[in-house]
Amino acid sequence: MIEMINATGRRKSSVARVYLKKGEGKIEVNGKDYKEYFPQIHVQISITAPLETVEVANIYDIKVNVIGGGFKGQAEAVRMGISRALVMLNEDFRKPLKSRKFLTRDAREVERKNTENQKQERASSSASVNASCVFFSILLIWKK
Repeated sequence: MIEMINATGRRKSSVARVYLKKGEGKIEVNGKDYKEYFPQIHVQISITAPLETVEVANIYDIKVNVIGGGFKGQAEAVRMGISRALVMLNEDFRKPLKSRKFLTRDAREVERKNTENQKQERASSSASVNASCVFFSILLIWKK
């Protein structure tokens, strides 16, 4: 029996912290019902889509704190947070959620690759600067 699962979803400049627990299917965003917080029908459908994909709608209560960005980025951050919480609940949910593109690559993996690329760029840049310095030093010596 689960007590409470929490997960984080990010999209653009929005960050959503999602808390999932056994309940009646209530979804609360920043202290309001999700339908009040996101009045657009297509956004409401987007938020509940992960629950319907794995057929657990009306089984869990979800509380969300979301900050940053616009309503679209916030809605997508909430959707990702809900998807991640569901995967923590049951690893078998990963495949259907990933196929619907509710889950993306792990942010840590992306950050690690970005850091590696930056290191390689700095090393390459440093090597070319060193080569230029050697070239101009040789040129100056040769001119004397």
